[in-house]
Amino acid sequence: MLQMKRVYEAAHQSDGYRVLVDRLWPRGQSKAKAQIDCWLKDVAPSSDLRRWFNHEPEKFERFTTLYKRELKHEPTCTSVEALLTILRTHDNVTLVYAAKNPVENHVVVLMTWLNQFNDENQKR
Repeated sequence: MLQMKRVYEAAHQSDGYRVLVDRLWPRGQSKAKAQIDCWLKDVAPSSDLRRWFNHEPEKFERFTTLYKRELKHEPTCTSVEALLTILRTHDNVTLVYAAKNPVENHVVVLMTWLNQFNDENQKR
């Protein structure tokens, strides 16, 4: 099962393998409290894209397109491959993030992209 959760929410055993997918470490969060198993910062949007988006809802649609393009074409493929390996080898994976908006953030896009990627590969 793939799920997402803010890093500021308490970790639970049901989270399974917790992967931080933010480029920057979350403010005010210690490594012990975050209980992160793996930090894949290169899976997050590029710094330029992150700064441009600035969590502005009116930019989310364009951000989604640009971030999916980065996931497909940018040289972060080793991190994407690492994430895909984690998904194949763990029953429960939680993508952990710091953004305040739970609906319009990069993890929503990432989860959609991962689900589409898995669907396409299962058809092969």
